[in-house]
Amino acid sequence: MAGKRKLSERPGGGSSDVQWCFSQVKGAMDDDVAEADIISTVEFNHTGELLATGDKGGRVVIFQQEPESKNQPQCRGEYNVYSTFQSHEPEFDYLKSLEIEEKINKIRWLPQKNAAQFLLSTNADKTIKLWKISERDKRPEGYNLKEEDGRYRDPNSVTTLRVPVLRPMDLMVEASPRRVFANAHTYHINSISVNSDHETYLSADDLRINLWHLEITDRSFNIVDIKPANMEELTEVITAAEFHPDQCNTFVYSSSKGTIRLCDMRASALCDQHAKMFEEPEDPNNRSFFSEIISSISDVKFSHSGRYMMTRDYLSVKIWDLNMETRPVETYQVHEYLRSKLCSLYENDCIFDKFECCWNGNDSVVMTGSYNNFFRMFDRDYRQDVTFEASRENSKPRSVLKPRKISTGGKRKKDEISVDSLDFNKKILHTAWHPLDNIIAVATTNNLYIFQDKLN
Repeated sequence: MAGKRKLSERPGGGSSDVQWCFSQVKGAMDDDVAEADIISTVEFNHTGELLATGDKGGRVVIFQQEPESKNQPQCRGEYNVYSTFQSHEPEFDYLKSLEIEEKINKIRWLPQKNAAQFLLSTNADKTIKLWKISERDKRPEGYNLKEEDGRYRDPNSVTTLRVPVLRPMDLMVEASPRRVFANAHTYHINSISVNSDHETYLSADDLRINLWHLEITDRSFNIVDIKPANMEELTEVITAAEFHPDQCNTFVYSSSKGTIRLCDMRASALCDQHAKMFEEPEDPNNRSFFSEIISSISDVKFSHSGRYMMTRDYLSVKIWDLNMETRPVETYQVHEYLRSKLCSLYENDCIFDKFECCWNGNDSVVMTGSYNNFFRMFDRDYRQDVTFEASRENSKPRSVLKPRKISTGGKRKKDEISVDSLDFNKKILHTAWHPLDNIIAVATTNNLYIFQDKLN
């Protein structure tokens, strides 16, 4: 039997024997950050060549990875701006007298089928859009009824016919909306997920999940509805939802009570009865006034293999085997040292922050964010964890990231950071991992940091 390969020798390997180094940072250095510039979602496409970000101003910025240099094969290509467009505009609901904000909640790429790329973007309220991103490096010339400047010619002046030709031009990247899926949600949209059949996708709000066909915009099918007849009896809301990566009939959704329900669309048209429910019994020793708040799940992600799923609550990341519903197979504490500070975190509303999580390319490492611009990696094979910081002070090109340690009490060591000195205004809520390589992207307010493993 062959020996187990080191993580760094595998595609999308892990953190235990990988040195992570700074690659790039995108964004302004100003301390006074405009609300519209705050990054609200980060997503690699299926090849990792493109990286999309959405912000609270309704903009989508797409970065493209440059080809590797032949002179420096050890250096991967950098990500540079490929396209920027306004996905959503602020609107006003006159019936409810409410302003609909333009913030981009989620971006999901569709698998590439031709030369163009397609992505779905959604704002918090009601509207999902399908965008086509295409390149144009040629333009037609030699029309019979039109001048080169666009003016139409008098047909009577045309005495000869000519064949139009395509002339080279500077590369132009165009983003055009191909579909608008609107007015199917009453509450805030928190998730969109593309099905493995590549024809349908789901969208989830606080109380309902809808199934859409990518070609049909005027109707969707309601597949989950947890809204009670009397809203005073409401006890939980949907927090996240995702399709299984291989089984087109299976999806999961998480709730504010810390439960995850797996549903099979073959069972019935309305999946109010789940096929499985994953829930961990609460430890009586940790019971407190904040227990229900911190148990709320902010993100759920299937592993690439489809065997496991990962959930993120306020203090921890949990890995669940789909064949075992009673408890998670792995639990990783993200910032357990904050348990004693839940009261102050409740007062400043930080306890309601929604952290995302992601898998690496081969499901051996998981990553999620924390406060003070820290982000955490957990190596599942070696049961190791590490904390890094995304900071401009550590942003010299190719500089190796140093692990950070937090002092939880007693005498603080030289390189440790006291819990009391953590900045809760600096937080990493959104992270993404390249599907094929050791490249990660983390968003800190209005800055996007890109890190990669150090190649020898």
